[in-house]
Amino acid sequence: MRLELACQALRERKCLELRYDGWARTVEVHAAGYTKEDNAIMRVWQARGGSNSGANGWKLLRLDEVVSGHICPEHSNAPRQGYKRGDRAMARIVCQL
Repeated sequence: MRLELACQALRERKCLELRYDGWARTVEVHAAGYTKEDNAIMRVWQARGGSNSGANGWKLLRLDEVVSGHICPEHSNAPRQGYKRGDRAMARIVCQL
């Protein structure tokens, strides 16, 4: 998935539906950028769907591991409780709430 799609969902306050790590997920993007290793990532609140941990909530997802993703018409409830600007997991932030 492209970083631009994550930033578009954030700007439009829409959810993303995606396939990640074998699971269908609905997420709300809070920030997107790059790690110090130059991997594109996004900090999301997973509202629905499966995961290896079995829990929804805060996730850090690598965009190169997203199999498919699209903006859905559902409104994002971001920012969620606990969100902090300036995500330390990102060496370079491209977009954030």
